[in-house]
Amino acid sequence: MTPVDSVSVTQAPFGILPDGQPVSVFTLTNRQGMQVKVLDFGAIISEIHVPDRDGSFADVVLGFDRIEPYLANGAFLGAVIGRYGNRIAEGRFSLDGKDYQLAVNNAPNHLHGGNQGFHQVMWQAEPFTRDDAVGVTFTRSSPHGEDGYPGKLDVTVVYELDNDNALSLRYHAVTDQATPINLTNHSYFNLAGQGTILGHEVTINADRYLPVDAGSIPTGELADVSGTPFDLRQSTIIGDSIALPHEQLRIGRGYDHNFVLNKQADHGLNLAATVRDPQSGRVMQVYTQEPGVQFYSGNFLDGSQPGKLCANSYRSALCLETQHFPDSPNQPHFPNTILRPGQVYQTETVYRFSAE
Repeated sequence: MTPVDSVSVTQAPFGILPDGQPVSVFTLTNRQGMQVKVLDFGAIISEIHVPDRDGSFADVVLGFDRIEPYLANGAFLGAVIGRYGNRIAEGRFSLDGKDYQLAVNNAPNHLHGGNQGFHQVMWQAEPFTRDDAVGVTFTRSSPHGEDGYPGKLDVTVVYELDNDNALSLRYHAVTDQATPINLTNHSYFNLAGQGTILGHEVTINADRYLPVDAGSIPTGELADVSGTPFDLRQSTIIGDSIALPHEQLRIGRGYDHNFVLNKQADHGLNLAATVRDPQSGRVMQVYTQEPGVQFYSGNFLDGSQPGKLCANSYRSALCLETQHFPDSPNQPHFPNTILRPGQVYQTETVYRFSAE
């Protein structure tokens, strides 16, 4: 790929769902030749092509080149996650004096919205182009009772690629009844485009993280990262830190923890994390308005669903899921995740790519 004269968005068939609905792939291209491919099924990011230090492009996210594997997307590759990203203990919470039971799809807990979730549904897609950016606006209405959640939730997710190789994800939602909400994207990144991420270097702007119990539910403690493998405030080779002896790394089989981000501003975008691949020179910076980021080092990828980038094997990619904290509906000292009628849920995350 080489720089192009103008931005563009194209639409093409990607497959057919079992109920006969056609799935489309939208290809976003900016003036630098960077491309992002997104599906209207699950609002999935299926490909991101970015250049290395020599200008050679590679696809840096896990995914599939046909629709069928996405129908059994147990790893949630590239999808929008909702209504609630991450885990809710035993799938239970109480809200305004009423108890709710959600699907237990990650025994004994509820994970990433349940058995259907936002990752297994069709979204309405509207592509757009401007001189400085190109993108797709995805919308859907989640009915009352979907996956056990109360209230009808109207959701908009905008993917926008600008000419500086930054991919913005903007989320917006309103409800007619109080409901938990914690939207995120579950893309898996490998900046080398091959191999594992153990040689990648990561920096996370967090003085504290959330230790978890044996079921990966936060204990409630906001623990200091100092002197632990979770001190990623300076650039750290993942393969070095993940091998250190620590009970939390044993529980997660590696990193699968939420970091409490240091905030430089009350409402603006803050630098949450930076990932570098020394081999290719590719760099990804993650900016967000969210209070936390889940760093997941691909510990449960097992190669059982080979993808278009690699075998989707153990630690072949990492996730940086910007979000509110896991199990917040059951932990009132965590930042609030309850959206009420008349309120607007609105948040933004940006993945900015470069090379050095």
